[in-house]
Amino acid sequence: MDLVNQSVLTKVHISLLSCLWPINGTEADSKQSLEGRLLFAVPKKGRLQQATLDLLAGSDIQFRRETRLDIALVKNHPIALVFLPAADIPTFVGEGRVDLGITGRDQVAEHEAFVPATEDTGVEEVLNLGFGKCRLQVQVPEKGKLERPEELVGKNVVTSFVGLTEKYFAQLEGLEGYENGVTNGDASVRSRLKTKIKFVGGSVEAACALGVADGIVDLVESGETMKAAGLKAIDTVVESTATLIKSKHPSNQKLVDMIASRISGVITAQKFILCQYNIARGGVETATKITPGKRAPTVTALEDPEWVAVSSMVPKENIASVMDELTACGATDILVLNIANSRTG
Repeated sequence: MDLVNQSVLTKVHISLLSCLWPINGTEADSKQSLEGRLLFAVPKKGRLQQATLDLLAGSDIQFRRETRLDIALVKNHPIALVFLPAADIPTFVGEGRVDLGITGRDQVAEHEAFVPATEDTGVEEVLNLGFGKCRLQVQVPEKGKLERPEELVGKNVVTSFVGLTEKYFAQLEGLEGYENGVTNGDASVRSRLKTKIKFVGGSVEAACALGVADGIVDLVESGETMKAAGLKAIDTVVESTATLIKSKHPSNQKLVDMIASRISGVITAQKFILCQYNIARGGVETATKITPGKRAPTVTALEDPEWVAVSSMVPKENIASVMDELTACGATDILVLNIANSRTG
């Protein structure tokens, strides 16, 4: 753990040493404050941040982040939260500098396009978190002549995801060597690309209108920004959601498992609702087909021997139609209860 702490303290954000403690605190104090703590990287800003913070709160990971500080010590567990750009998290987790992280699958794929995983390096996905859904797509002007991605070969393409874009066009051009990462020290593969790929850190969608690019590769969530910029998607490079990742050699696997279990429970609670109702025994088979639950519904006898009570987890998005179907098959006293948290198989 000493090596991990030292690496984070010197390589992640050296300025944090003076921020963790009052002005008269020392670097040794800061290092000592992280001693024995699992390092958990979370997005410091952007589209994944708020949902991540909500997950941590639901998992009873208690912390207070001081204004403008990028490390927060968890009060009730030996964990230190490290706030990093989502794009940097796969690098620090993959190198073992940080034990655990939340980022997008698109960022993990981009990292691996540059630095393919080995037996000891790279990240392992622990849990698909389900939020932050988006697609990394090839886009061209809506009113232009380009209709297929092959037509962009040899032209100018702008993106923030250079690794994935180079890999995509290398495959499109039929170049050998792209499988293990186009830019992983193999300059010859990059030099043989006919397509001219340029990096832009933001406002990628403006590149075509400004004459910088013939096409772009950019993230699409709702598609509104793409349409507003007069663009259309002609192919998808990667589909992405937020994911919980860990290094291949975390400092505390037991703590990693506990965090993953808690987060999984919160996600399940967000997706499901508890439905309870009474029904005559003759209708149980039909009703339980409507509410099968995650494993099986709970059926409890009532004082009236002809009736039973049923309790089952139902996806929130289906609850209205489920209630209608239960009513139609004779169920009564139908109640719907929110689930604050859960542990399910």
